[in-house]
Amino acid sequence: MEDINPMLNILAKIPLFKDLSDDSKNLILNSITLQYFPKGHKVFNKGDAGDAMYIIKKGLVKIYLNDSDDPDEQTILAELADNAFFGEMALVSEKPRNANAVCMIDSEIFMLKKDDFNSLITNNPSIAEQISTEFITRVKSNDQNPKMS
Repeated sequence: MEDINPMLNILAKIPLFKDLSDDSKNLILNSITLQYFPKGHKVFNKGDAGDAMYIIKKGLVKIYLNDSDDPDEQTILAELADNAFFGEMALVSEKPRNANAVCMIDSEIFMLKKDDFNSLITNNPSIAEQISTEFITRVKSNDQNPKMS
């Protein structure tokens, strides 16, 4: 990876990772890969198995409900740009995706696959312990958000 420090700052903003040590964050960074997605690419669909989380290096991603490709029929949850992240609950939950994600422009996105994350926490129990506390908080928060149900 090119420049680690900005990525450490981004990981510090992700609730699941914010309380991890820099050493633990560096272990996570070693498992992240950079992907290029063209404008219009569906990163994932509602109902898909959650198999990765994403951090936008450069680009714009729309997160929305409804299955329609017609923007007028979509309930937009978020439009995320550089340094934003999404899909992080897939790393610790077995629930399917609860929304769609599509690239609005050509985008460079870092991806952390669930398998790599699972291997990381299996080999580093302290990371697993720190993340489990945050996961419980996020699940409670998502359960109270009627848009996400």
